[in-house]
Amino acid sequence: MKLDDDIHNYYEKLVLDHIVELGLEQDKDAEYLADLCCISLNLLPPRYIRFEVDMAFYLPQSERFEMMMRVKEAVKRAREFLDHQP
Repeated sequence: MKLDDDIHNYYEKLVLDHIVELGLEQDKDAEYLADLCCISLNLLPPRYIRFEVDMAFYLPQSERFEMMMRVKEAVKRAREFLDHQP
């Protein structure tokens, strides 16, 4: 078993999806996006999974909504931090 192939943090997908939703991958360079992901993920609690399908079928709608709100806030805070760096 290789951990990097079998286990991942579900918030990684949510953060990336939100960045795409905001269109940031078209406006920002790769360095900014990498920093944005790292800072955002460090603001979120880890949620490790093996299979995406598990989250799709077994995550209650209320918890999914809460996770998305956390992602939006984390990305917002990370952007504010990065945009105010000298």
